[in-house]
Amino acid sequence: MQAKNKLGLVFFPAFDWAISPSHPEREERLLYTQDQIFEEGIQDIAGIEMYNPVPATEKDVQRVHFAVPDVRTRFSESHMVSMGGAIEAFDLVFSGRADKSFALVRPPGHHAHRVVYGDRGFCVGNIEAVGLEAMRAKYGDLRVAVIDTDCHHGDGTEDIYWNDPDTLLISFHQDGRTLYPGTGYIGDAGGPGAYGYNVNIPLPPRTGEEGYLYVLENVIMPILDEYKPDLIVNSAGQDNHYSDPITNMNFTAQGYAILNERLNPDIAVLEGGYSIESALPYINMGIILAMAGLDYSGIREPDYDPVRLKQESSITEYVKEVCDTVNDRWHRRAELARDEYGDQKLVSRKKNIFYDTDGIMENQTQNFKVCKECSGLNYIDSNSDRGSRIKAITIPRDACSVCQKEGYDMYEQAGRGLTNVYLQDRINDQYHAK
Repeated sequence: MQAKNKLGLVFFPAFDWAISPSHPEREERLLYTQDQIFEEGIQDIAGIEMYNPVPATEKDVQRVHFAVPDVRTRFSESHMVSMGGAIEAFDLVFSGRADKSFALVRPPGHHAHRVVYGDRGFCVGNIEAVGLEAMRAKYGDLRVAVIDTDCHHGDGTEDIYWNDPDTLLISFHQDGRTLYPGTGYIGDAGGPGAYGYNVNIPLPPRTGEEGYLYVLENVIMPILDEYKPDLIVNSAGQDNHYSDPITNMNFTAQGYAILNERLNPDIAVLEGGYSIESALPYINMGIILAMAGLDYSGIREPDYDPVRLKQESSITEYVKEVCDTVNDRWHRRAELARDEYGDQKLVSRKKNIFYDTDGIMENQTQNFKVCKECSGLNYIDSNSDRGSRIKAITIPRDACSVCQKEGYDMYEQAGRGLTNVYLQDRINDQYHAK
């Protein structure tokens, strides 16, 4: 058998890391998939190759995160290898070793924000963002679309790319009023330098295959056709499945395969999914076959029942209304940006962030300079209930000379009353801390 697309699989189950032995985020999430891959002979299909990850470096992490107090303290070896697995998946495609790639790695990452005090939502490092920024550093600027298909809102990825016009984030997820992390509303559309390029599509509980594929065809694909990204990344959470123990949706393994065939991502990176035996092996198999361009019609869960999983008509109508609203806002994004930010010179955004695994509360203010020449210098003032008080400054990749100078001046002048000061210089790929 020959795969239509040369597909690279990067596998890392993190045998030595788990939040607890019985926690949903544990090594068995991938071990059952590994068994399924071997049983089905996937590794013997011509054109599908398995690759091992190499740990990410501190610099890889520092392009994305402000780790408090530093990377070595905050990230375990398993987290570094998981992020390195994402980097390898990206590089497989960019180097031409594969047409497409799928990083089957853990721990996941899409709840990890720019500032990292600890573990929240099972995430410490944002693995997609670390992989993507490693490619931008190596290969140059890219126009990228990240499609987050996890049932939980990709709030960390949203935070990282909130003001980046070269990164379109579309997250379709269970409505934040009914599920962690309680965010992801339609009106949250991005910062003053990238308004409209953060697209949230909150869906009601019990949304099924019909609803998900309707969103894909009627919102996501038309937006992608207009945005014209150089690269499409699927932040491939699998907890929309009807058997997942911590969510309330009705998606199927077959639906995931169809979604990936139609979305046609260049790279997929595993995120959530906690139905370890009943869902993940089948979903992962469906995604692998779809990305390889092979027949996935035989992918079915043993308990699959189309009658039981048929989407209610009221949900269908609600999903259509959500899609109409999202499409309307996408087409009016320039007008809505003027309404949102007007003539402001500095836009501030306050956030309270709870690190649920570590029990840390953070109070944060993000500040975005509105600049006519670039997306604008931005900086974060943050403190935690563990005694940290930090300033974290980012000079964006497209920064003008004025914003570059302001960033370094701010870094040099900061310090009094702070425990840590950080500067990301994305133009020169440098990171400073004091």
